[in-house]
Amino acid sequence: MAEEKAAAPSAEAGSKSGSKPILLYALVVLNMIVVGGVGAMVYMGKKKEAEHATIDKVVEGEAQAQHEEHEKPDEFVGKMIPMETFYVNLAGNRGNRLLKVNMELEVESEKVIEEIDKRKPQIRDIIIIILSSKTFKDLESKQGKEGLRDEIKDAVNSFLTKGKIKHVHFTEFIYN
Repeated sequence: MAEEKAAAPSAEAGSKSGSKPILLYALVVLNMIVVGGVGAMVYMGKKKEAEHATIDKVVEGEAQAQHEEHEKPDEFVGKMIPMETFYVNLAGNRGNRLLKVNMELEVESEKVIEEIDKRKPQIRDIIIIILSSKTFKDLESKQGKEGLRDEIKDAVNSFLTKGKIKHVHFTEFIYN
């Protein structure tokens, strides 16, 4: 009987140790499935983020290229059309501040030169209106003068039909 009792615990121990490897294998497989699932989710997220970042990078790169193109000075200098001297009173000073401006308009073609020659009174009129609407504060800074350049160019280009003005160059800019 003692032999049977001694054999019984070893049989029970054998059956328990046999179930532990199955449980261990099941836990290992379950762990691998969970780790694989998390890895797949991270991979899909990175892939989606990379696709989205690519579109953003393309848009950002295009915007940067346009900005650089706009900021890059043109190597080609067009034909210059000198304008007569402009004398105007600045706005808001009751005639106490006088502005004297000489400028040249840069254009690309002969057709524009002909049109500007024909429309010179209109062009002078619009420039005088723009200049006389400015105050001393508007024009004393570099940004103010650059803004004035752009405003004159845009106003004149708005009614030219055979071409456009590329740049407005001030050759003399004096105010007292």
